[in-house]
Formats: sequence, structure tokens, C-alpha cells
Amino acid sequence: MTQELVQCTKLSRSFGDVQALREVDLSLSSGRIIGLLGPNGSGKTTLIKILNGLLQPSAGEVRIGGNLPGVETKKLVSYLPDRGYFPDWMRVGDMIDLFADFYADFDRLKASEMCAALGLEKGGRIKTLSKGTREKMQLMLVMSRQARLYLLDEPIAGVDPAAREFIMRTILTNYSEDGTVLISTHLILDVEQVLDEAVFLRQGQLVLHESVDSIRDRTNGSVDQLFREMFRAQAWNGGEDDAR
Repeated sequence: MTQELVQCTKLSRSFGDVQALREVDLSLSSGRIIGLLGPNGSGKTTLIKILNGLLQPSAGEVRIGGNLPGVETKKLVSYLPDRGYFPDWMRVGDMIDLFADFYADFDRLKASEMCAALGLEKGGRIKTLSKGTREKMQLMLVMSRQARLYLLDEPIAGVDPAAREFIMRTILTNYSEDGTVLISTHLILDVEQVLDEAVFLRQGQLVLHESVDSIRDRTNGSVDQLFREMFRAQAWNGGEDDAR
């Protein structure tokens, strides 16, 4: 039997009285591009942080490549957070050096090619970069690894519509062949064309995991249309839980 790349079993996570994830059972295979979809507060970022080892489950477990999140899974996972975390005084080239020292699978040649494609100057200091350029730099660093699992938390949320297609094309053409990309977003229309599968979360619960082709055949519509129908009545709270 082929081992799934990601296996979540009854995965739950609470923050005080707030139940961010509720007994999520989810299996993800290798070589897929998967949308992690849901409105604000649905638990998308909580799930991604657990997969990356930044949060511990309150109950249940997750395994990546057969291992619990830890030192071994860090070698498999490349993570793009929803917020920047690099020191302003560093240069783009410094970050490339740092990632190359820290990750054995970091590809300097790919990083240089992506810098050229994204218009990034290696000598530029982070504090002088615009918000959009900083996000491009983070994307370059994450996608320059030969990882097995890329966790991208809202990679297109902070950029204008013209840049979204460019960023999605960058992701699509730079992940390793046997890698899986998990993209968290509520901008379904902008990512649907590249997705193989869709995972819908609502209030911390898994409500759908299906191939995009199957959704289109079954509903005679798009993933975006199905999403709008399923979540039409749910108010978007825009609150702190979405940062989880």
C-alpha cells in the first residue's frame, strides 16, 4: 500500500474556548496541487501551522512522510507564512545564503533564476522593498527548495489582481516534480485553474475533499461556484482566528 504524504487522524486544536480544528481526518498524496479553502476563521492557518510543527494538536495526530512533525519532517516541508518574518537590515542575498546554509535541499541556481524572473535585486535591503516585493522574495526562497510538501498560507492575498496570475505561474513552474503544494486561500477564482484537489474547511471541520475534476463533473460548475453556495450564509468575521 502506498503511504500518503500527509495523514491527519481526528486532528483537533483548541485555543481556550475556541475550537479551531475539530476531528479532521485528511489524507494528501504526493505530486498534487491542493487548495485549502474556507472563509476567515475556518481553521486553515491552524492546520498549516500544525503541519509545519509550529503548533501542537490538542487531540489526534498528523504524520508527514510517516513521521510526526519534528526534525525529520522539517526536511520535507517548505513553508510560506501569511506574514513576513525577516529582519529589515538583511539583504535579499543574505536570505539566500541563510536558506542555503539551513536547508540541504535549497537550490541556489533556481533561486538566482527566480530572482531574475521576479525582478529581485540580491543587493537590495529588505527594509527598502515594497510589500509586494517582500512577498515575491519569500516566495522565491520557499519555492527554491526541493521539498516534498510546500505549505503556502495566503500567497496571493496581499497583491493586486494583475500580480496574482504571475505568482500562481511562479508556483506552478517551480515546485519539485514529486512535491505536493497546499495553498491556503479564500480567493478561489484566482487559484482554481491550477488545482488538482480542493479541501473545504468550515468552522474547523472538514466538509469536502474532492478532486477538482470530480467537483466540476458532479456540480456542472466551478469550485468557486460551489464554494460560494456552501458559504453564502456564513458571515466572514475577519477576526483573529483566521490568523490561526
